Amino acid sequence: MDVPAPATARPAAPAQVAAAGSVVSDAAPTWGAEVAALGETLGARATLLQFSTAFCAPCRVTRRVLAGVAEVVPGVRHVEVDAEAHLDLVRALGVRRTPTVVVLDAAGRETRRASGAPPTRAAVFATLAEIMPLDGTKRADGDSSESSAMS
Repeated sequence: MDVPAPATARPAAPAQVAAAGSVVSDAAPTWGAEVAALGETLGARATLLQFSTAFCAPCRVTRRVLAGVAEVVPGVRHVEVDAEAHLDLVRALGVRRTPTVVVLDAAGRETRRASGAPPTRAAVFATLAEIMPLDGTKRADGDSSESSAMS
């Protein structure tokens, strides 16, 4: 779903104008307050913030992938946001379509963003490995989560 930005949207922060899948600089704004306003908490190591809509088929696949990764990587939380019910947050974060996944570090800084197609488990593991060590990951036997960039 494409969500048009209103004429009064706040200016894009550096993290909002980064190309999909690119790493954002240390100057990226933090989104901990926005996550807290949703009644959620940040993960101790990272948060996979997913924007979805009710009729978005790729969103369902994305939900399963991200929830599965959060289940096996200690300190990682998956937070799904109904984009239609939280348009203020959608606009503040510059979300243009669903699914959009925003990867936040432990401090709530945006480190990576991807939109459109669901990410693979391998891509999510690789992205997390860039922002935190994956010590303690309980991967299932036979998981072929080779490294590849989240895009």
